[in-house]
Amino acid sequence: MGKIAKIEYFRVPPRWLFVKITDSEGNVGWGEASLEGHTQAVEGCLDAWADRYLGFEADDIEHIWQLSYRGGFYRGGPVLMSALSGIDIALWDLKARKLNVPIYQLLGGKVRDKLRVYAWIGGDRPSDVEAQANARKAQGFDAVKMNATEDLGWLDSPRKLEECVERVKTVKALGLDAGVDFHGRVHKPMAKQLVAKLEPHDPLFIEEPLLSENIGGIKDIASHTHCPIALGERLHSRWDVRPFLESGCVDILQPDICHVGGISEMRRIASACETYDVALAPHCPLGPIALAANVQVDAASPNFVIQEMSLGIHYNVGGQDLTSYTLNPEVWKVTNGYIDLLSGPGLGIEIDEAQVRDLSKDSKAWVSPNFFGPGNELREW
Repeated sequence: MGKIAKIEYFRVPPRWLFVKITDSEGNVGWGEASLEGHTQAVEGCLDAWADRYLGFEADDIEHIWQLSYRGGFYRGGPVLMSALSGIDIALWDLKARKLNVPIYQLLGGKVRDKLRVYAWIGGDRPSDVEAQANARKAQGFDAVKMNATEDLGWLDSPRKLEECVERVKTVKALGLDAGVDFHGRVHKPMAKQLVAKLEPHDPLFIEEPLLSENIGGIKDIASHTHCPIALGERLHSRWDVRPFLESGCVDILQPDICHVGGISEMRRIASACETYDVALAPHCPLGPIALAANVQVDAASPNFVIQEMSLGIHYNVGGQDLTSYTLNPEVWKVTNGYIDLLSGPGLGIEIDEAQVRDLSKDSKAWVSPNFFGPGNELREW
């Protein structure tokens, strides 16, 4: 047993927030609390908890989770849950490293030896997807995801929807499965049309056909299509997830381990999904710590189907990518659409702390892009 002696966080490019916890015996664990576009808010929460949890037993992960979630009266939401994610993941890493086992061994053990993965193509303004899809194929991927459209108005030109269909046809002609992300930027009048147009081409899934707050609209769309509906990155706890499971409008849940309270809550959400025959495909356009944490839950979840990877994603600019900040980036090698399970202790990755500390100096917080229509009206990102 060791008491928490220090909680630190590091803002690093391109847009990630890492957390390091050290206990009184010198054991260390790393977590990730990245919340795209809201870094400073999460840092403020971490400042408060860093003071509060000094002296707590580092092994008491669930006690600290409950205190963080329930102990402040106001609970949930992206900021609090992202800060909690960073702490929770770091505590799991620390504990498993002390025991010299992968985290998934503490979750009941693995149910698979490798994980199917996919990568992004096309960016926020999807265009030349053929070249990018071929590049992903050469990297070993057999599935990709792309934005359906650029930013759209509530009612926009049907031509923009036809362009999406052509991109899907292009990617599938290369032998790749294609997930199509509406990204919450497609409003109901356009989303209904686009789902219908995509149906004959069997996308791997349709992601966030509408914003998650529009559960009635999502249920309506889901009831009129055979395409699997995926969502979940903007749901932050099992309580946020519950109405989607109960309404039967989601086929594939995509919780983000950095936004739902870490490994502890992700594991509970995965089990809840299993009871509704809903697949698990965690959202992860973030850093190597986040992906490693997902892998631990994926390994132990019977209903896991595919994992998002941020390798070469359009947000990773400036020289840092998924393979940065670690001493064993070879663990992310993709072969025939799969990565091997991480076998090392804890998260299974070794953090290059010197690089983290160096690149965190004067690192600027990432700002979410804004898109505007022809009348200067704000559109959904």
